[in-house]
Amino acid sequence: MINYPAGYDIRRVGAVQVLDRKIGDVTGDGVPDTVTLTGQPGDAGSPYITDITLIVHSWGDQQTYRVPLRNNAGYQPTLFLGDFTGDNTSDVLVRIDSGGSGAITFDYVYTFTGGQPRLLFDSEQYNKQWSYTVDYLDFYRLQVNSPHSGTTYTVDISSRGKEYLDQIYNPDGTLKKPVQGFVDPLSGLYPIDLERDGTYELMALQGVSGLYHADRFGYITNLLKWNGSSWELTQQWFSFLG
Repeated sequence: MINYPAGYDIRRVGAVQVLDRKIGDVTGDGVPDTVTLTGQPGDAGSPYITDITLIVHSWGDQQTYRVPLRNNAGYQPTLFLGDFTGDNTSDVLVRIDSGGSGAITFDYVYTFTGGQPRLLFDSEQYNKQWSYTVDYLDFYRLQVNSPHSGTTYTVDISSRGKEYLDQIYNPDGTLKKPVQGFVDPLSGLYPIDLERDGTYELMALQGVSGLYHADRFGYITNLLKWNGSSWELTQQWFSFLG
């Protein structure tokens, strides 16, 4: 049983609402800590949350750490505690839905080992690193190029239907003009322990679209593992939806 100090409200912190809370040792001192996400709900019951803040209370040394997030507004902010670095201490994953048409998410992984917050994963930095090109090719093909991994995926899109294809192709299957699609920023980040060794990897999804967002072709999925100093790609695949 954790004895909360006088004045420590487990439901509310100051004037803002507690959005999520988890208990686990994130500082590495062997004592379970309280990890909380707080934020300001929108007016009239709106699900949009602003001023989202990560708060860690270390019960070992009675220190409280407040971590402002780069993108601190959105929907359904949640916490996950798990060991991503392999040091047998839980790290903190924060996930926030942007609510935009591309289903973009804001995602952060922090370690508090040693009693100081350190950012391990930032979705904005990830998006800068993992950019792609999407090109329509002659004869009803789509090519997705991943420069960072040096991989290219080519798929047959002839099943899209005549009305759709006639916008892009001549009757002989050649392009009427160069046409590009696009890959969204990060739209899903999931902890996954593939090796079942207690250390989690990150599975990152990005939507691949053609002429517009709803013209979805599939997802690029990157499986990332922490190598001690950075996230290393271990697997990548393009899940084609047809």
